[in-house]
Amino acid sequence: MALADTHRRSYGVMLVFDWFRRLVPKSADFFILFERHSASTVAAAEALSKLVRGEGEHAALVAAIRDHEHDADDVTREVLTQVRQTFLTPFDRGAIIGLIAAMDDVTDEIQSCASAIETYDFKDFAPDMQEMAAHICRALHKIDEALPLLRDVPRNGSKLHDLTGEIVRAEGEVDIVHERGLKANFAAANANGNTVQFIVNREIFKHLEKVADAFEDVANQIDGIVIDYA
Repeated sequence: MALADTHRRSYGVMLVFDWFRRLVPKSADFFILFERHSASTVAAAEALSKLVRGEGEHAALVAAIRDHEHDADDVTREVLTQVRQTFLTPFDRGAIIGLIAAMDDVTDEIQSCASAIETYDFKDFAPDMQEMAAHICRALHKIDEALPLLRDVPRNGSKLHDLTGEIVRAEGEVDIVHERGLKANFAAANANGNTVQFIVNREIFKHLEKVADAFEDVANQIDGIVIDYA
């Protein structure tokens, strides 16, 4: 009788465990979603870099950036849905939401920059704008490299910290180029008296600088996860 009771209890535990396992989505899905979002953001940044270098067809590149931004938005919505539905998450829910929101801000700022370029039909990109776009691409590739390492933060904490340091330094380099570009833009406007050109150039510089601010926020979110979980 005791043996039969033991079997019944074991069977009951197995049923509960199987029910619980089916109920709880796999937490690894979040990592896949982060990486999908990053792929869209990198593609948008590469298209923006081509745009400011004068490579490719202007309208097609702007359209591609818009498509990548929409793809990233879809991933963001999926992450937020999974956060609500998942019982066990790899990190605190606030950390997941903070990271995906910061990532989405980057893509949104890239889209805003492309929209400004389209609105003003802007084609005369200064070398400083091209350099800022190159730094943006480099930083976003570093984020793309960092995200898979979040699957094992304790093991990868040191590498993640190194990568976020490179991302933050890239933001500093963008700031330096941004300031230099604004000064050159102001000097050119003083020389030729073209106020409209000065305003439009300043607008494009501002949008590029905002992309850098946004990717620095992603680095800070990753650092926060490393601090909490490494």
